[in-house]
Amino acid sequence: MVQKMFGEPVPNWVAPRAPDAAVIEGRYVRLERLEERHAHLLFRANIEDDAIWDYLPYGPFPSEVGYLRWVKDAAASTDPVYYAVIDLATGQPGGVLSFLRITPPVGVIELGHICLSPRLQRSRMATEAMILMIGWAFAAGYRRFEWKCDAFNIPSRRAAERLGLSYEGTFRQATIVKGRNRDTAWFAATDKDWPGLQAAYEAWLSPANFDATGRQQERLSDLTRLVRVASDPVLAR
Repeated sequence: MVQKMFGEPVPNWVAPRAPDAAVIEGRYVRLERLEERHAHLLFRANIEDDAIWDYLPYGPFPSEVGYLRWVKDAAASTDPVYYAVIDLATGQPGGVLSFLRITPPVGVIELGHICLSPRLQRSRMATEAMILMIGWAFAAGYRRFEWKCDAFNIPSRRAAERLGLSYEGTFRQATIVKGRNRDTAWFAATDKDWPGLQAAYEAWLSPANFDATGRQQERLSDLTRLVRVASDPVLAR
């Protein structure tokens, strides 16, 4: 007789709310629900490098009118839910990211549509923006936080692993983007991972972790390494 096996019970499950925060405050950045008023400065920040659109299903935008039209549509969306990333030091928007595939009944939510201007890339502000999204999701009661990207997008794979998200595999021929096949690499963290990730994030974001020139003392990837269930084999090559 074959013994039946089941997953662990999830007693008294209460579905979390859909993303409803107009503003999410951090130490270095503030996330604001994307609105038309952000469009002009975002467009100006983005035109420095068309490569930021390479793995997104839209863009680049040759004119501000076209970008404004995209922002208007994005701002009205309820899934994805888009946020503008505001640098608190300058008060200027420098990027966009979103919650998407929002599934409260089972507590799953994804981070995506990440488009950061060259000025914001590889900065404390960019990292904190993603951390704020992860933190909001787990504080709201989500059980699983996902990150998916084009399998060829090595910077995105590296960012997911640096944040402590575990590699879960690559889905072959998952979709078609801009007329090309896309294999999709999956990463995720669960609410069981969150206490360890939260401690790592707080340690890394602390002003004490940066010297007078802004150089980090401890790398985030070192702080999150022990939380990851599985590492990305592509990055290990």
